[in-house]
Amino acid sequence: MRIKQFVFLLILSAFSIKSYSTHIVGGEIFYDFLGNDNYKITLKVYRDCYNGQAPYDDPATIFVFNSSGILIDSVGIPFPGSAVLPATINNPCYSAPTNVCVEEAVYETTLALPPLSGGYNIVYQRCCRNNSIMNLVMPGDVGATYMAHIPTPAQATGNSSPRYNHFPPIFLCVGVPLIFDHSATDPNGDSLYYDLCDPYVGLDPGCPIAGAAAVAQGCPAIIQPPAYAFVPWLAPYNVTYPMSAGPAISIDHHTGLLTGTPNMIGQWVMAVCVSEYRNGVLLDVNKRDFQFNVTNCPVVVASTIPSQTVFCFGNTVNFFNTSVNAFSYHWDFGDPTTTSDTSNISAPTYTYADSGVYVVTLTINPNTPCSDTGQTTFYIYPNLAPSFIPPPGQCVYDNHYNFTLGGDYLGNGTFSWNFGPHGTPSSSTLENPINIHFDTIGAIPVTVTVSENGCTADYTANVMVYPKPDADFDLLTTVACMLSPVYFADSSHGESPFTYNWNFGNGTSSNSQFPNTTYQSTGNYNVTLIITSQHGCKDTVTMPNLVQVYPLPQAGFVVTPTDTSIFYPNVHMTDHSVSAVSCEVFWGDGSHGTNCNAPHTYAQPGIYNIVQVVTNVYGCTDTAFSTVIIRPEFRFWVPNAFTPGGDDLNEVFKPVLIGVHDYTFYIFDRWGEKLFETNDTKVGWDGTYKNNPAASNVFVYKISFRDDVEDKFHQYIGSATLVR
Repeated sequence: MRIKQFVFLLILSAFSIKSYSTHIVGGEIFYDFLGNDNYKITLKVYRDCYNGQAPYDDPATIFVFNSSGILIDSVGIPFPGSAVLPATINNPCYSAPTNVCVEEAVYETTLALPPLSGGYNIVYQRCCRNNSIMNLVMPGDVGATYMAHIPTPAQATGNSSPRYNHFPPIFLCVGVPLIFDHSATDPNGDSLYYDLCDPYVGLDPGCPIAGAAAVAQGCPAIIQPPAYAFVPWLAPYNVTYPMSAGPAISIDHHTGLLTGTPNMIGQWVMAVCVSEYRNGVLLDVNKRDFQFNVTNCPVVVASTIPSQTVFCFGNTVNFFNTSVNAFSYHWDFGDPTTTSDTSNISAPTYTYADSGVYVVTLTINPNTPCSDTGQTTFYIYPNLAPSFIPPPGQCVYDNHYNFTLGGDYLGNGTFSWNFGPHGTPSSSTLENPINIHFDTIGAIPVTVTVSENGCTADYTANVMVYPKPDADFDLLTTVACMLSPVYFADSSHGESPFTYNWNFGNGTSSNSQFPNTTYQSTGNYNVTLIITSQHGCKDTVTMPNLVQVYPLPQAGFVVTPTDTSIFYPNVHMTDHSVSAVSCEVFWGDGSHGTNCNAPHTYAQPGIYNIVQVVTNVYGCTDTAFSTVIIRPEFRFWVPNAFTPGGDDLNEVFKPVLIGVHDYTFYIFDRWGEKLFETNDTKVGWDGTYKNNPAASNVFVYKISFRDDVEDKFHQYIGSATLVR
């Protein structure tokens, strides 16, 4: 197009700005030499008219570049209209789905292109492809490029490019082989070579269209010159394995026959290239990319066998079929006792050896692509065999049973139900009687008799009526104290196990068999127990004013002092309890007493928790707590002589220690021999060695310990005189 024409189209496009993203599903471009340097350019664009978001380009702009990538011309081709392609499929036995639609638009224009060294490249670009394509990375962002090459005069003059003879089927049936003639025709009779090839990418979603309409969207009017990148394949797919198939999709290099068996449902993009050679020189490549839609194919042939209508007339059955589009048959009558239970005629007859339930199979058009198989079940019974499923058991005090006839009874039979002397009513002639009541418990036999077509049969089954349980419970004591647990024991009778629902009258409940509760206030309380048997039968017992709750005494005391030294370890308790008739005190050091106005002496430093427990006239108790701190102190003194001799004076030699630990005490003679050793602060040396009295002399002592105050280590060495 000349510059003046380009500006005119630019002005027109400014009045109609649309969303130019769409779903391109394929295309190609080729040319015909018309003579006098004129070429007819044909651009075929295929669009998804089911999911497409915008109309075809109007105009569609093609660009002409020389071999150096310099733009020679751009031409806007007006939209010629489009046509919906037939929903073709790769198997005549299946009908195509309706959720995919492909539209074809054929743009044509004539260009004057005088001979040029290096030739011309004619290019059309667009965006975008379907988001649902399975073999590309982010397919919705991938555009398409269609390009044709007019060769240099040195290679060929007045050449016309090859074009494909047929468009591939829009649908492929999963698991059905594809055999498609993807051949092309070359007007000049040049040699053609076919191959699978990579589709080109094109424009992107940001600027999905080129030409005058692109300028209105703030995008470049002119596309980039060749070369162009290939589409981003999603692994494991690539140019030699463009879609999931087994055998893989392939093309015959010489005939263009495209074959393979798709094995995965989805949408797939691929491309086929036909290369044009003359005298061994490559002139042009027509790269057509397109989209295959692989789907499960609905069958247009159907094998159907009419349902059984005649029963209880022996073992011979006349079979019929109401199949659609059937021209051959294979029956299997489902008799496991023989391998001869087959037939290949349309409406056979077969006699079964015995009564039973048989699955009959009819395959129409076996061993052909249009085969289909149907099945139905036949009941061969010499007599009727009615039955019913006993309704779930109910409780004797409120039971109403409904009965439904079943089993091997399929018609409209003179019915007779017998519910026995405990049933109300005792009999019925309804097919499905309801609201039958029984006034006893246990397994009650119910019989139904059916007569039909000369056959009579009966069936008996037991109906369960469950007894009412007897709710009861015991209480360990009916006298309770506030805040003290009261224990209950189930003593119910009946069909266990039971589920329990207790109401203790104090706003609390329980589902335990042996529960307990506490009462926060004094008074008399009603207790209710509801039990439910394993079959859902219930009983309730309520005991009014069962639990009498008495008040608690109030414990309380003061102990002084609450913080003192081990040197002054005496404390005194003063009782402040209320409504108590007895009191017990626990001093926290392992000792206790019944006098709550008493002194107490602690032997060791520490923190002691004192507990007072008081009891009132009802036997109810209360507890109070306090803490006394006896702080550690440290003292050490050792004598310098002792006089063991049986006079009970100074019989042993030992230091006096208060507030120590990790204690050791040794006695040595003057030659350094150890005569005595102990770790007990209460044990001293009695003046003997190896059970013999030591003579009067001077002995050496060694004492070590850690004090309780600072945990500091102390060691003392001195002498002591033994006097006899």
